[in-house]
Amino acid sequence: MDQPFNVEQLRRGDSRAFKQFFQYYGEKVFAFAFSYLKNETDAQEIVQEVFLKVWKNRQNLKVNTSLQAYLFTITFNAVKKTFLRRSKEQAFKHSLVDELDSETDVQDFENQYQLVIAKLELFIEEMPERRRQIFIARKKEGKPVKQIAEEMDISVKTIENQITEAMKYLKNRFGTELPEGLNLLVLFLDYDH
Repeated sequence: MDQPFNVEQLRRGDSRAFKQFFQYYGEKVFAFAFSYLKNETDAQEIVQEVFLKVWKNRQNLKVNTSLQAYLFTITFNAVKKTFLRRSKEQAFKHSLVDELDSETDVQDFENQYQLVIAKLELFIEEMPERRRQIFIARKKEGKPVKQIAEEMDISVKTIENQITEAMKYLKNRFGTELPEGLNLLVLFLDYDH
């Protein structure tokens, strides 16, 4: 997936690169945190915590490694910490506390993340050709709907319908084959048009 920021510039402390990095991943991190915490304030705090940590440790970012996986790990740990804090402070018991308790191995979660990416690529390949092209242009390349419509010489409505159908297809496939992947999917796919 092409990213609209330069990792090297980010490592050097370039605020513009960091802003682009935040714009690219901020909503995805929020959506992932919110999907577990079900609380906007907590999810926003996680976003701040995650990106503050990235900024503080920016010199250690590796150019050729997956920033998504790195962000995922930080976000997962922050979510886990929030659940543990909730359970201590409010005697809050929730089914996810058991799933995200201190015994959980981050490596297992990262492996699942890689599995979701692999499944996603497979499911995208199975789409009809035009739908696949539209989906990749919008979701992977980040092109505006209007631009895709102009490039493909079809209506904006058709583009929107194809994206909606593609998202339905992905949700159904994940729901059937890898239900736990649906929460991880929000890290790198937005559900809007």
